[in-house]
Amino acid sequence: MIAEFGLAALWLAAALAALQLIAAVLGQRKGGETLALLVRPAAVAQALLCGLAFLMLLWVFARTDLSVLLVAENSNAQSPLIFKIAGAWGNHEGSMLLWVTIMAAAGGLIALIERRLPERTMSATLGAQAFVTFGFYTFILFASNPFNRLASAPQGGGLNPLLQDPGLAFHPPTLYCGYVGLSIAFSFAVGALLTRQVTPEFARVMRPWILGAWIFLTIGITAGSYWSYYELGWGGWWFWDPVENASLMPWLAATALFHSVSVLASRDALRTWTIMLGVVAFSMSMIGTFLVRSGILTSVHAFAVDPTRGMFILVLLAINIGGALALFAVRAGTIAEGERFSALSREGALVINNVTLSAVLGIVLLGTLYPLVTEAFGVRVSVGPPYFNPVSAIFVFPMLVVLAVGPLLRWRGDRLARIKTPAIAVAAVGLAALLALWLIAGIAFLELLGLTLAAVVAVAAFLPLRGRSLKRLPLPVWGMCVAHFGIAVALFGMSVDSAFTVETLTAASVGQTIDVGPWKVRLDAVEPVAGPNWTALSGRLSASYHGGAEHELTPMSRTFWAPPQTTSESALLTRWNGQLYTVIGEGTPDGRWQLRLWWKPFVTCIWLGGFLIALGGFLALVGRVSVDVRRRVATRKIAARRAEMAAV
Repeated sequence: MIAEFGLAALWLAAALAALQLIAAVLGQRKGGETLALLVRPAAVAQALLCGLAFLMLLWVFARTDLSVLLVAENSNAQSPLIFKIAGAWGNHEGSMLLWVTIMAAAGGLIALIERRLPERTMSATLGAQAFVTFGFYTFILFASNPFNRLASAPQGGGLNPLLQDPGLAFHPPTLYCGYVGLSIAFSFAVGALLTRQVTPEFARVMRPWILGAWIFLTIGITAGSYWSYYELGWGGWWFWDPVENASLMPWLAATALFHSVSVLASRDALRTWTIMLGVVAFSMSMIGTFLVRSGILTSVHAFAVDPTRGMFILVLLAINIGGALALFAVRAGTIAEGERFSALSREGALVINNVTLSAVLGIVLLGTLYPLVTEAFGVRVSVGPPYFNPVSAIFVFPMLVVLAVGPLLRWRGDRLARIKTPAIAVAAVGLAALLALWLIAGIAFLELLGLTLAAVVAVAAFLPLRGRSLKRLPLPVWGMCVAHFGIAVALFGMSVDSAFTVETLTAASVGQTIDVGPWKVRLDAVEPVAGPNWTALSGRLSASYHGGAEHELTPMSRTFWAPPQTTSESALLTRWNGQLYTVIGEGTPDGRWQLRLWWKPFVTCIWLGGFLIALGGFLALVGRVSVDVRRRVATRKIAARRAEMAAV
């Protein structure tokens, strides 16, 4: 009865989403204020019921109820508990239920806590959220029901072995929180367009949700990159896979949106930019959903292979995004211009960065969709790093230069003479780094430029602290500095990894020593081992750095039996200056074993930089929320005093 209980809760949540939408639409009319009062309670009740449905799904997975089709296909009684639970979202139906649960929870939270905007605008926002959510409820209930029963309980297929990793319990939920946060931004944008309330107060309400979504996207992408790096055994951290791009595109749009909404909140400028980016950011999330779940891609990330589901999502995308763009086209002319600013100002720098981010987004979107379009006409093409790396760099590198200088500029307008000294210092650092690397390293142009700009951005990141009291510095300023420094750290890691990685592919006998960069690696043994739901051949390697102490590594070739599949489990040895990455393959007829070894200098800086970027966003979010809370408290105190004076 657990599955039936979950399905009933899901149907009730869908009904409440419909009620929330209808009440919001009718509440916008004159005399509909009474109906509008239903919107907030409906949003909260819908969130509770949808959360209950997801808990029921977790329950049937934890119990391994194999009479539920989804459990039978994605779990097994012998699987560890963490992978049983992770199986709840390691598939198409469960991941869609997780998606709509987070979306409903976000809408319910807004309905509970947000009181700053006019009630008519909030009602329109929650109505837009209900419209999007109801579409996903319809998709789940009619095309992707996670609670379908089987007539008889089989043994259970088990979770995809590539997904049987603790990273799976962390990566998808964080990424989904980011996607859903962008749906909130979309709903706010639609609500503001409907009620013509594109104001700084609207931006201040919208900003924490965008920043929260951006933080989750950053963490999700960073964690997913590291997961694929160590789990897939291929030695790379980014391959421009279409599904990787599907997560990158919303992040690019969210980055531009966050900066734009900050300008609107603080300086009452970029009104049209903010609304447009709110629509575009969620559009990228929807396009990513279509790519992953339409069956047009083959990937470890791609869950669905049913074209009917893909068509359903395509229709949802067309209705949601097409409707929002049509609304924007009709109402954009009614959005007031806002405050003007000089091209040489912080707002001007942010506009340049938004334009370049949008250009990179267009490049990634084109490179992702082009092979799919040509394949529809019978022509197979491959678009990979030779396209993405240099073409993106055309816009990314100038953007990084603007990022280094922009925070030094004043709002509204500035003079170059005022920032001459720090600008010259930053330029000197860049020139010194460029000359040193060119003379010493002898690396390719893109890597040379990447390392140079990493040095420039790292120094420039903390220049806004110059001449200011560090104790009194607002948290958002610290957040900006940390996030920009994180970009420099990540860029340094990417450039060094691309320029200096050493790879060795060999077939080694037991006892043989192989050189890879500064390491000597000896194959000591290959031994059979067993896990809870797999068996493996485990290599035992001894590695020494420049002839120093030996360290043991144990890469494996695992064979799972539920479902049957062989995977490579890499073994990593991390030092302060990089990682030794080892993978063992199959044996050869003459008794040797295939080994792939990499020495990857400073590769961990890539993910350290990613988490620093997220930390910077978190500091900014805490700072902004604390300021908003203090402002609300002060406003209430003033209102209370005025009420007391009026009573006297």
